[in-house]
This record gives sequence, structure tokens and C-alpha cells, in this order.
Amino acid sequence: MKKILLIDDSLFHLTVAEDILKNKYEITTAKSAKEALGYLSNKRLVPNLIILDILMPDIDGWETYNLIKGISLLRDVPIAFLTSLDGDAEKDEAAKLGAADFITKPFEEGELIKRIEAIIGKHEAKDDS
Repeated sequence: MKKILLIDDSLFHLTVAEDILKNKYEITTAKSAKEALGYLSNKRLVPNLIILDILMPDIDGWETYNLIKGISLLRDVPIAFLTSLDGDAEKDEAAKLGAADFITKPFEEGELIKRIEAIIGKHEAKDDS
């Protein structure tokens, strides 16, 4: 079963996304970047996809993205932003970083599943080539 790490400081959004995805994926949730980095350090968790909020206390999603990509084992793991931000500047920054996708909240269940399947499928195809 593919593994997804959901990182969001909102328990509501974590729960909703987990409920949508838990029947198809092995889900780990983190309420902060520090908690997520704890899971990811020392090879404790190597997910197939990381879904990351931008607006978080302490360490925001932008910095979290860079910290995760700085871990050599995780450099190729796709990261998608899932955020309430919907501006062109945020979308441009995500694209510049190389994010796998930029999904805005609120999201529809079918759309979230479709986009996650596309990210994982694209990443697997890249690994096969």
C-alpha cells in the first residue's frame, strides 16, 4: 500500500483528508513541520507522497518543503501543497520549488483522489524510465 504523509496544523483538514484517503493509502498525519520531520528523519518514514499545508506556525510550508528536500533519501519524494492560499504568487512559488501539485482548500473528495493518483502515477512512471 502506498504511503502518504499529511502535514497540516488544522486537525479538521487532517481528519477530512485522512478519511478520504485511508481506504486506499497508508496515512501518517503530522500537525506540525517539526512532528513531520521527526517521522522523516532517521529513515523512520519514506512516503510515496507528502501533502503539505503552507500556513503553519513555527515552520511554514515553504521552509518545510526545503527541509524535506534537503534530506537525501527524500529528495525524489513528490510534495504537493494543500492550502487555503489561492494566489498567483503562491502558485508560482510552488512551481518554482518543483512541487508536484498545488491543491486549494476546500477540496472535493473526487478531485483530491484523482490528483493524488496522478501524482503517484507520474512519479512511478518516472522511476520506471
